[in-house]
Amino acid sequence: MWNLILNDPVAWGSILGIGVVVSLCSYYAYLFIHNTSQNL
Repeated sequence: MWNLILNDPVAWGSILGIGVVVSLCSYYAYLFIHNTSQNL
């Protein structure tokens, strides 16, 4: 099973896409929390 996933470029593309979305969401959440905590 893992052999098929590791050798499939489509699976790598979706994994990279999910990783990019999660990292962007966490980055913006960090910026939002950081900016709101400074204003208090």
